[in-house]
Amino acid sequence: MNNYDSIREAAEKWGVSERRINQYCSQGRIPGAKKFGKSWAIPADAQKPKDPRQVKGRKAPSPHTGYLLDHAHLMPLMNTAFAPGRCKEAVEAMAEGIQRDIALAEYHYFSGHPEEAAKEAEPYLTSSDMGARLSACLIYAYANLSIGQIPYARFALGELKDSLSADGEQAPAMQAASAFIAFTGAVLLHLPLPEHMPQVESFLPLLPEGLRSFALYVQSHYLYLKEEYARSAGVVEAALAMGAARYPIPAIYLHLIAVMDHMSLKQPQQAQEHLLRAWEIARPDDLIEGFGEHHGLLGAMLEAVIKPKWPKDFKRIIDITYRFSFGWRRVHNPITGHDVADNLTTSEFSMAMLAARGWTNQEIARHLNISVNTVKSHISEAMRKLHVETRKELKQYMLK
Repeated sequence: MNNYDSIREAAEKWGVSERRINQYCSQGRIPGAKKFGKSWAIPADAQKPKDPRQVKGRKAPSPHTGYLLDHAHLMPLMNTAFAPGRCKEAVEAMAEGIQRDIALAEYHYFSGHPEEAAKEAEPYLTSSDMGARLSACLIYAYANLSIGQIPYARFALGELKDSLSADGEQAPAMQAASAFIAFTGAVLLHLPLPEHMPQVESFLPLLPEGLRSFALYVQSHYLYLKEEYARSAGVVEAALAMGAARYPIPAIYLHLIAVMDHMSLKQPQQAQEHLLRAWEIARPDDLIEGFGEHHGLLGAMLEAVIKPKWPKDFKRIIDITYRFSFGWRRVHNPITGHDVADNLTTSEFSMAMLAARGWTNQEIARHLNISVNTVKSHISEAMRKLHVETRKELKQYMLK
């Protein structure tokens, strides 16, 4: 061990937190690092990992100091009320410069064009405007999941966590912005909440209405993961009743969470109503990314409702699902230790998810208007691929 440093020693040497050293090690970014129990030994001659974007000669972000917050630049499209079908008009009506650039990156991400979103967000990763920087990091992280640039995605997510701790002594509005973005980054990837995460109730009132609506979606998603389905559905209904319905992007995501809740509660009629409402909002502007992101949790509702009437749109959603879920698992599984299934077809996954939620073969068949034998075949194939024999064992491989 004489040729190794401890995590604390490496952190002091490189001027970063011990948590960041742990991240470097778990991501395989320190050659020769060895795990001993719950800790790591770092080769004494190891070099501090660089921002993965520097491989292409790009500049790494500067330290999180001296930032100013402009809420107009914090996910501006998410925070805009526009009529369905006029999303691009809403973007073009924004002030030229930061606000419009960030909104355009949002538009491209939510409409399923991650390559464009990543390119548009990247210049603002080092912005001195905190709203722009936080927005860019969030968009850049999720866009890179979908295009398979996992090191870039991990780096941006790490920046969000560091922002939360670095901005802890800043003004309340800045703390709220950091908390909102970090909360969003963690929960939607089903990751543990950041160490310095404040209570949601402490930052919700400090957010503009549209962002507060999306934060309520994140909170309802968090409750869903805790299997508090009725409570999660209640948050959705309250948010929509209090004005979230005016903001298309938060409204789409809130309705999708309601689908997940009601399917988990075996209430397919209510789930279908929410899915169709989300579809009515999203389709005029092609804001279909959220449907692909949530596919595995929607209880085969896309297959039951969207596929028969909108087969071309359904195919695009499934393309998004495969692309996004590949990147999602590359980040989620190593951090959480959960071996979430990644070798199932979307049909196998959807039916296996329902089975893991307690649905019988007959209920699944009735929901999808297919034969019981077809359901049995898909679930049997899923269990064969996952090397499990019971539905109880199956549950551990489904999304958590």
